[in-house]
Amino acid sequence: MANKGFSSVTEQVAQVLRDGLRDGRWRGSIPGRVRLAAELGVNHKTANAALKLLENEGLLVSRGAGREREIILDKNSFTPSSLRIKILVYDKSDAHSEPIVQLSFRLKERGHHVSYAEKSLTSLQFDVKRVAQMVEKDDADAWVVIAAPHSVLEWFAARSIPTFAMFGQNSNLSLASLSTIKYPATSKALQRLVDFGHRRIVMLTGVENRKPTPGLFAQWFLKELESLGIKTGAYNLPDWENDRRSLHRCLDSLFQHTPPTALFINDPVFFFVTLQHLSSKGLAAPRDVSLIVMEDHPAFEWFDPEVSLFSTSTQRWVPRMLQWVDHIAKGKEDRRKTLIHSKFIEGGTIGPASK
Repeated sequence: MANKGFSSVTEQVAQVLRDGLRDGRWRGSIPGRVRLAAELGVNHKTANAALKLLENEGLLVSRGAGREREIILDKNSFTPSSLRIKILVYDKSDAHSEPIVQLSFRLKERGHHVSYAEKSLTSLQFDVKRVAQMVEKDDADAWVVIAAPHSVLEWFAARSIPTFAMFGQNSNLSLASLSTIKYPATSKALQRLVDFGHRRIVMLTGVENRKPTPGLFAQWFLKELESLGIKTGAYNLPDWENDRRSLHRCLDSLFQHTPPTALFINDPVFFFVTLQHLSSKGLAAPRDVSLIVMEDHPAFEWFDPEVSLFSTSTQRWVPRMLQWVDHIAKGKEDRRKTLIHSKFIEGGTIGPASK
């Protein structure tokens, strides 16, 4: 750690921690001395002494031995200029998801004005012209766009208004973004299904990942099936519109003649609809069809058997977006991309292929 004129290494570490708090590197609580020492390349005693300095300054509050210290920001020093932030959700249900609710709360806590766009991407039918009309008449200072297709994010990237792409098809675009890497988890899950004897494997994914042509992940999914000796076609990536009736029609068609033995479902909402549909037909997982959800959901904690799913650590989501907002509020450009790997968690909704 370079010497910047501070009188001790402890004070240098304390300043690094102050800067981290100011930039939103940690929210709610700060890691303990062992983790901080490893991150900053100092010994445990120095890290602990720096933490105690911040306690004395009123920036941290001890919760007792063995527990992380609570962060109490000095609002006069740390709150950036107020911004009008608009969140454009994929579907109206996203407004109630834990990360988005937490993000909205944290931003309001920091003095920003947060609201949701009047329409969601699904209600706008992912149409770039309709999105543009809505955004251009809005007075927001910055946008958070959730799970948008490439065409929509490309439009935002071409504008001067700061935009954060939370998931969606943001590769090769100059936008701050947060993305999950699902390729290794999918490979592991596919291999597990093949080991169980599955050959009719289908992925249910939103229209934005299929039209006008399959997205990169959908293309990779089909190639991965081919590499496992499974001939692919439209059957493995069925077409349907993003609404309840269309999904039910799609499921009716799939299970009419050559029913799939395994379904990958990329959204928890689609999973719940699929469960309802299967139940109405007297079908169950994994007896008749194996099910894998490519995202986690709080409701899955109540399922028995446990749902086979892709789990992604959410610890970095909100801090990264808070950091981006702070940078924008200070007039600092931030287009950094953050990648988080998903992990395949095998639950009780997959098993041997149905005969």
